Amino acid sequence: MLTLTNVQIMYDRAIEAVRDVSLTVDGGRIVALLGSNGAGKSTLLKAISNVLYPEEGEVLHGEIALDGRNLLTMSADAIVASGIVQVPEGRRLFPLMTVEENLTMGGFLKSRGDVSADLDRVYAMFPRLKERRNSTAGYLSGGEQQMAAIGRALLARPKLLMLDEPSLGLAPQIIDQIFETIVALNRDEEMSILLVEQNASLALQIAHYGYIVENGRVVLDGPAERIAGNEDVKEFYLGFSEAGARKNYREVKHYKRRKRWLS
Repeated sequence: MLTLTNVQIMYDRAIEAVRDVSLTVDGGRIVALLGSNGAGKSTLLKAISNVLYPEEGEVLHGEIALDGRNLLTMSADAIVASGIVQVPEGRRLFPLMTVEENLTMGGFLKSRGDVSADLDRVYAMFPRLKERRNSTAGYLSGGEQQMAAIGRALLARPKLLMLDEPSLGLAPQIIDQIFETIVALNRDEEMSILLVEQNASLALQIAHYGYIVENGRVVLDGPAERIAGNEDVKEFYLGFSEAGARKNYREVKHYKRRKRWLS
């Protein structure tokens, strides 16, 4: 479905953010893209959506394709029309518009009848949004805003939904609800999901396949279960030592990393 091949991304032709990254998202699969802040995860999503230009970012080398179609030659709105929709980090709602106005923005390429049907679908998925449909989006809680951001994306009827840090800043109960929704979309609608997430443990629980990115490079990839069982991943991303005990955050942060996958 989606393939990235040897992608290199530079900012202002001076800062290399992504170096020779290759990854695949097969149809009907959840793929987790994991890594620390600044690893290049969000940059990859922006490149796929072709929205690097406001930050003077550019794909210098490599290929990004959806079902064989070159996305690098397509505009951002054409990429949405092709079936790829991104939920950005921080939700990025229009704060002065109502919840329903924000949701309908996601269906700008659809007919009025399609938008109405899809609104009903989103409200069934997130009943809280129906209760707040006439509320100003800027006054929603963080969890409500995340629901609205996902709902807005669903109005575009994506084949591939890309989520950038959906758990960021949310309470555990809301995170569980959001991730249950992600699983349901994949299970019930066979929607492909590319999930960027710092909560590696939670992401690997629902993903079929995973990639770990560090300093703009993929350093490890494989089935999610195998990655979750990797001893270095346990220590550096899940916070467990080889003996199975959870390590102190300060110890993990300052520990000299072995990174056996780089040797």
